[in-house]
Amino acid sequence: MVGTLADNLKEITFDILYDYGRQRPIDQLNIHDQPNKDDIVELTEKLVRVIFPGYYKDKDYKVFTPQNSLAVLLEDVTINLKKQISIALKSYHPDQKIDQKKLCKASEEITLDFLKTIPRIRACIDTDVQAALDGDPAAESASEIILSYPGLFAITVHRLAHELYVLSVPMIPRIMSEYAHSQTGIDINPGAKIGEYFFIDHGTGIVIGETSVIGDHVKLYQGVTLGALSTRAGRNLRHVKRHPTIEDNVTIYSGASILGGDTVIGESSVIGGNVFITKSVPPNTRVSVKNQELHFDARKRLVKTEDTVLNDAWIYNI
Repeated sequence: MVGTLADNLKEITFDILYDYGRQRPIDQLNIHDQPNKDDIVELTEKLVRVIFPGYYKDKDYKVFTPQNSLAVLLEDVTINLKKQISIALKSYHPDQKIDQKKLCKASEEITLDFLKTIPRIRACIDTDVQAALDGDPAAESASEIILSYPGLFAITVHRLAHELYVLSVPMIPRIMSEYAHSQTGIDINPGAKIGEYFFIDHGTGIVIGETSVIGDHVKLYQGVTLGALSTRAGRNLRHVKRHPTIEDNVTIYSGASILGGDTVIGESSVIGGNVFITKSVPPNTRVSVKNQELHFDARKRLVKTEDTVLNDAWIYNI
């Protein structure tokens, strides 16, 4: 490139602006036509504060009673959630002319319907805390679990996002779940149906697909995948059951992959680590990989060879 830096920047700016005019999905310029990711992340954090009122310091509101604190927090959440839902509903039908009054009423009704589910969500999350206490000998207290366990944070956000998913809110539930994913390494699609007393131990690398169904008292270890056998058909598979069903009282150990919408893991079964399952498992079944043959070769002492020249490299004397 020749010319001054300013001249080059001017030309580059023109080229990029020209590229913006190609009418592709990535060329969207009006930020007000899409839900605001930062606002949704902030809403998620505030909803987690509503779930656990005594565990997260209130940085925004200087109030002195739980009643006043909750009232101010809920008013904030209500106003901003209604706004984001309205934008999401509108953006889901960009080519349709939408009556603004109907849109406003729909977003308000969805917001209120969602907020009314919070006591039920909290009751379910209380069972998740208990499942962690019952299932992890390293857990010292409920407070430790609430403040530090990534699995509990992931399932808390999931239970909130799932209710919005059930209410047919576009985009927002997925943004919430991907925020939890980014914070914990646990990827739970908001469409997954998960029962009570759900415990994720360690958690990193867990993937739970959209049409997964999980019963009560289920325990998952890190690296578990509840996935689809194939997604080649793309959007034609939308709303088709393509992820497994896990019945009550099942434990799935690390690295297990369970795939397919017709795959059912029967109640009270134990799935061992690193297994690959694409067929149903009867109740009360233990599944494990057959013990692999291990070879132990004694490592001889490292010696320096006489012909070693570069960097005094060391090799094994075998």
